[in-house]
Amino acid sequence: MKADTPFPAGAPTTPDGVAIDDLRHAPAFTPVVADRIWRAWWLEAGVPEDAVRTRLQESLGPGPIPTTLVALRGTVFLGTASLIASDMEERPALAPWVAALWVEPAYRRAGIGAALTEAASRLAFRLGHARIYLAARPEKAGFYRRRGWETCETDVDGLDILSRADPPG
Repeated sequence: MKADTPFPAGAPTTPDGVAIDDLRHAPAFTPVVADRIWRAWWLEAGVPEDAVRTRLQESLGPGPIPTTLVALRGTVFLGTASLIASDMEERPALAPWVAALWVEPAYRRAGIGAALTEAASRLAFRLGHARIYLAARPEKAGFYRRRGWETCETDVDGLDILSRADPPG
């Protein structure tokens, strides 16, 4: 893999054996990540899965944004999240965004979503961004608020926009 990727190969694992790594180091998981993103957010909108897969391929390029992270336990896919330039055309000045957080249903409520969100956030802050953003359905926004995100706007195309500042220190 490329040496300039945001996460070094061989990402550390948690005590329960969960590793969060850059998709560039685990490209074999690209089809499953594309499938989950497509089914969760684009299938009902009529977007072809190939369009999602093509967009996901951008995360395999040399730049730090976009980056897609995967949570793995050994060779088992647990979830994904991405750091992208923009997730909302209505707010082009806001950047970057944590997007497409997905955790496999069997592994939800085990801290994996929080770990993926935190890893994407830390990446953005390491890249020099002072503030990051995400969009969430109102019923999901509490998950992020409990983790230090603040609501910036509500009901932007049915979504809440949240942000988080780089913590001091």
